[in-house]
Amino acid sequence: MNKAVHLGLSIIASILLLTSCVSNKKFKASQSALESARNDSARLAAKVADQEATIGQLKQQVGDLTNKVNDLTNQAGRLSSDVANKNSQLGKSQQELAEQQRKLEQLQALMDQQKKAIQEIRKKMSDALVGFNSNELTVAIKNGKVYVSLQENLLFPSGSAVVNPKGKEALGKLAGVLNSNPEITVNIEGHTDSVPIRTRFKDNWDLSTARATAIVRILTIDYKVDPVRVEASGHSQYDPVQTNSTSEGRALNRRTEIILSPKLDELFKLLETGTTTDN
Repeated sequence: MNKAVHLGLSIIASILLLTSCVSNKKFKASQSALESARNDSARLAAKVADQEATIGQLKQQVGDLTNKVNDLTNQAGRLSSDVANKNSQLGKSQQELAEQQRKLEQLQALMDQQKKAIQEIRKKMSDALVGFNSNELTVAIKNGKVYVSLQENLLFPSGSAVVNPKGKEALGKLAGVLNSNPEITVNIEGHTDSVPIRTRFKDNWDLSTARATAIVRILTIDYKVDPVRVEASGHSQYDPVQTNSTSEGRALNRRTEIILSPKLDELFKLLETGTTTDN
């Protein structure tokens, strides 16, 4: 009986021990698995943290790149606007250049017309005054105008402002050209030498002016030249063509110059228009 009990107890103890060993192994296995899971979780958390850090850096890089793209887009917009403005300015400059070129061509055409007209006036005056000697008068072009220079010995007695008959004849021929060419303007200048005057005239200013106005009266009153076209002035001794230190030079300085030019209204109008445009 005792043996049977002892055997039974032994069997039960063995079973319990075996059960205990099995449970202990399972526990240890569970503990090991839990520790492994914890380690895996920690590693995963570390990876997640690294990934999140990487994502943060990438987001920062994306933000920086977005800002750069926006900056470049803005720069491109400004450059595009600048290019458009430059193109607009270039187009305007090209238009202005073309307009200036057109006006220059017009101006050149008018200047060519004026030059041709001056040449024609000179020829007409030379033909009309062909019967007079070179020591009495000359016809020349100077400063874009025709100068008919009449010496004192043709027009006036010494110290006088009364025109000689031969001088009146010359003025009549000159007036014939003026009356048939109403586009010609006339400027009459009286000149003297440097010798002080000793007649009824106060001085050489007075004499040169009196001679110029005497010729104006003959042209406008006797020969019916339109007075609106005529101007007169006296220059005394202060615009000589030769030296006053010789008798020959003084003789050439005692002269009356009738200065002829075509009307320059169109030329002046074009110049004024060009000046207004430039401003």
